[in-house]
Amino acid sequence: MAKDLSKMPLPKLDDLFTTEEERTNANLEKVIDIKISDIDDFPDHPFKVIENEEMYNMRDSIKENGVLVPALVRPKEDGRYEVVSGHRRKFASELANKETIPCIVRNLSDDEAIIIMVDSNLQREEILPSEKAFAYKMKLEALSHQGKRTDLTSDQLGEKLSGKYSVQVLADEVGDSKSQIQRYIRLTELIPELLDLVDEKQIALSPAVELSFLTDEQQYAVLDCIECNVATPSHAQAIRLKKMSQEGTLTTDEIEDILSEEKPNQIPKIKFNATRIRNVLPKNIEEKKIEDFVVSAIEFYGKHLQKQKAMER
Repeated sequence: MAKDLSKMPLPKLDDLFTTEEERTNANLEKVIDIKISDIDDFPDHPFKVIENEEMYNMRDSIKENGVLVPALVRPKEDGRYEVVSGHRRKFASELANKETIPCIVRNLSDDEAIIIMVDSNLQREEILPSEKAFAYKMKLEALSHQGKRTDLTSDQLGEKLSGKYSVQVLADEVGDSKSQIQRYIRLTELIPELLDLVDEKQIALSPAVELSFLTDEQQYAVLDCIECNVATPSHAQAIRLKKMSQEGTLTTDEIEDILSEEKPNQIPKIKFNATRIRNVLPKNIEEKKIEDFVVSAIEFYGKHLQKQKAMER
């Protein structure tokens, strides 16, 4: 039986004039220079890019040696690119007045891009609690898309993924326990101002998790009390606030009463202007002797006042 030649697929021009080896090489990933102005940041990127001394060191290194590790980007439909890994290198390159940055271009789905973006940043030595919180949440959502997603802030966290719950897969990869991952993800329920206090180590993780169960309005009331009383809630106080919030009995007055309580073993912090102190100290005094000197000076002044009062009687 004769074949219908009209239905046979025609070879592409590339196939006619290139070898198989050339076609294979064409599909391999390459490092190319891309204009920084053509590259967008990853949407809702959870890791902060801060202009600090470490960033300036990276800028100086790029000025001298260039970008040694290419950024990873993915192409967008509008012809632009999106950073998957390399936000800090991109920013440092901008500070170094570079017009382009070496990049690896890779076609990635949203979930694939999220997983790579989170994994590449979790390798850093110092990661803020807020960065972990949103990074864990984003990656867990990406992993959970392989099954039906459940509430990411509940105990039933993530669906089965190749015989394991996705939260367990994440725990195995990052080294935090399942419960610790859940605690970090709870932080995403905090208002930004309270989350900043967690990053600044003014509020510990445990009370922060309890505060995350309060409504936004209640959290802002807590923030006002923290700023007025210059005191943050203890874990026990945060538990009480959460319980009253869930019972519907938490008011602004109750928040003020609880946060104004003196905590057990609480020692008030005294702050001094270091420059003012230094200006009245002997020029050659050693750093380790400053405290003793100041205490002795205060004791001496106290005795002087007592003598003056005795003479006035």
